[in-house]
Amino acid sequence: MTDQTIENTLWTLIKDIKFGMLVHRRSDGQLHSAPLTTQNKAEDRGVALYFFISRKSEIAACVVEDAQVNVAYAHPGNDCYVSVSGKAAIVEDQTKKDDLFTPFAKAWFPGGATDPNMALLKIDIGHAEYWDVKESKMVQLAMMAKAAMTGKTPQNMGEHKEMNLT
Repeated sequence: MTDQTIENTLWTLIKDIKFGMLVHRRSDGQLHSAPLTTQNKAEDRGVALYFFISRKSEIAACVVEDAQVNVAYAHPGNDCYVSVSGKAAIVEDQTKKDDLFTPFAKAWFPGGATDPNMALLKIDIGHAEYWDVKESKMVQLAMMAKAAMTGKTPQNMGEHKEMNLT
């Protein structure tokens, strides 16, 4: 599989997952997670993720101190899991904010795309990994039961791919 194919699959897997769990490091070294809505549109699919955050939030303060973050996506009903890591930055791009702003975002930022409290968080993807299980639950259970009886680890339980973008 080529990196382009992996990248396309990555975006196909996360496009219908409403929230990603952003993991960042606090100033005391502790890891912290928060759910954020991915704002990317179809034409934004590439090597960056976009999120709206409050300028006053802990996330905004922490990514200035330590830009290394991870975003984890999960769709358990589809047995689909994605992990993306990279460098975060608050970017001042009003055109991008205007383009990505949605009525849903207005619930958090009532001033609209020009709300002074709204910051655009961009994560440049350095590494991405996904797990996508296509087999039905019954097939998965049968494979695990066989593995338990034979003592052999289940094989071919879905697709697992990684890609480095740095």
